[in-house]
Amino acid sequence: MLELRPNCECCDRDLALDAPDAVICTFECTFCADCAGDILKGLCPNCGGDLVRRPIRPAAKLARFPASTIRVFKAEGCQGVAR
Repeated sequence: MLELRPNCECCDRDLALDAPDAVICTFECTFCADCAGDILKGLCPNCGGDLVRRPIRPAAKLARFPASTIRVFKAEGCQGVAR
């Protein structure tokens, strides 16, 4: 079950549960599309994996499977990863 984290790890921007610009890696690291494209160039700074659009959980499932409220933020900012 995806955690659906509430913010971008790089800039701490709030990301709504249905945000079309939220992206994740396979470890569920979460970023906004601006940071993912401009700074990270589509690669997760934590694992080096691809960043893809985060799926949107149907509203009817949120009561039983709520999103995470835990914020993950890199106060030092994010650096891109060299491939």
